[in-house]
Amino acid sequence: MEKHFELSDSEFKQQFINCELNPEIFTHEAHLRLAWIYIKKYGIEQAETNIPRQLREYVKSVGAENKYNTTLTLAAIKAVYHFILKSDANSFREFIIEFPRLKNNFRELMACHYGVDIYNSQKAKMKFLEPDLLPFD
Repeated sequence: MEKHFELSDSEFKQQFINCELNPEIFTHEAHLRLAWIYIKKYGIEQAETNIPRQLREYVKSVGAENKYNTTLTLAAIKAVYHFILKSDANSFREFIIEFPRLKNNFRELMACHYGVDIYNSQKAKMKFLEPDLLPFD
């Protein structure tokens, strides 16, 4: 079990907002959980506004600004939303069990949408690149 599950959704979100979340527990799965929490609580539009802004503040606070990627952040939010629309899960734990591809095959999932390397592209890090293969709908 990942360490982020030791925190309730509310504690997890608040520690993230306050830049107090231990970076060691902010794994890929924890990023997905953050998207799930925001989408469920505020809706997709607000999640797409709040998460990038707060994530930039968080990575700055832990000295990892170079790891922030606008395209990857927004693409992950859009992917989580896509699967939320297909889900009956009442918790993130149920959700990630229902859709393990998000955690275990995320790069493969992104490769369905992007032919370009969004992980290493400076342009993708700076601004959101629309998918060039399959749109997020």
